[in-house]
Amino acid sequence: MRHPELGADLAAEERRRAEHDFDPVRPGETFTSAHEEFRELRARCPVARSQTYDGFWAALGYHEVLEVITDIEHYTTTKQNAVPKFAFTGVRPPLHLDPPEHTAYRRVINRAFTPPRMRALEPRVRAAAVELLDPLIDARWVDVCKQYAHRFPAHVFAEFFNLDVPTAQLIKDVTGTYVDAIQVLDHEVVKSLSKKLYEIAQSIIDDRRGGRYDPEEDLTAALLAAEMDGEKLPADMVLGCVRQLIVTGMVAPSVFIGNMFVHLSKDPELQDRLRAEPGLIPAAVEELLRLYSPYRGMARTARTDVMLGDQLIRKDDPIALVYTSANRDERVFPDGDTFVLGRPNVHRHISFGRGTHSCPGAPLARMMMRVTLEEALQRSASFRLAGEPEMAIWAEWGTRSVPLDFVRA
Repeated sequence: MRHPELGADLAAEERRRAEHDFDPVRPGETFTSAHEEFRELRARCPVARSQTYDGFWAALGYHEVLEVITDIEHYTTTKQNAVPKFAFTGVRPPLHLDPPEHTAYRRVINRAFTPPRMRALEPRVRAAAVELLDPLIDARWVDVCKQYAHRFPAHVFAEFFNLDVPTAQLIKDVTGTYVDAIQVLDHEVVKSLSKKLYEIAQSIIDDRRGGRYDPEEDLTAALLAAEMDGEKLPADMVLGCVRQLIVTGMVAPSVFIGNMFVHLSKDPELQDRLRAEPGLIPAAVEELLRLYSPYRGMARTARTDVMLGDQLIRKDDPIALVYTSANRDERVFPDGDTFVLGRPNVHRHISFGRGTHSCPGAPLARMMMRVTLEEALQRSASFRLAGEPEMAIWAEWGTRSVPLDFVRA
């Protein structure tokens, strides 16, 4: 990070701010088109400019994204943490807070994703995957997104959050419509559905107040029991935190699961190798996470005028963090558009962020992807695309529909 120099060419700066390097909602996106565009943009402007959504910067290069997400002195998540901006209905810890305010919430959340917790949860996650996958493989032609990827997170979430499946599926359905409304800037629908999600969160909190749930086993109960400076966490902040938690992790896994199936459908040799050597599946998942990260709309806001690479960012400018571009940056990942099983530096990818606001649910997400591939590959002799994938639109990158033809093992 370099401080902006005095006497900068203001006219040149204004011209740059008026430029439009890319359109994040360009119609007709395919499974490869965004990555082709990002590759070209990284080469000439790793910090790109868009006039969409009232204007924003987009960090496309790995080093640029990493700098923004780790430099909490110059970039904040408290003002605008997504492009487009959609947080109109209250503060939702820990995402909407910076240290030290966010730390008490993050400490509680982190304890829910420890290795022992994940090992205890895995049999139930696997049972949900088998229950949903098995009939699809016998059906042969399926839409793996709509019939599996859009349902599996709700089942996992029900187990993790101690909810019944209908409640978790309601959250998933409301969240899907909520994300669609964000993408078309329908602020009234966004506010209405956010209110609905707050109501669901409050009902979960009310249920936990009865004391039936052990804070060591239930995340909501743990938040209610937690203290900061000798006082219970504020009720409105606990509500905001639960509201954030019940949405986080519902959309991205649905998108990413479809991405995995598209890639493997196009590489039958890799399919067969992973069937023969299932111990390689975790490494394959890691490289797929790098190659097909679904995040491109998470954001930070500049606290002050600051240089990001060679670009001057003005105070209060929003900056989108295009992880899905950064993870293919050739400066860090040679031949970055190619799947390389066992890539030596694959763990440098930033699909789950880095630093203060890295995704606490990464261990659960990795388990979900690994279990999905283990069970799908074990039960099938092959699968191939049975039509063109339908793509999500900004702020996620990836699939919302993937027609597949399965052959049972």
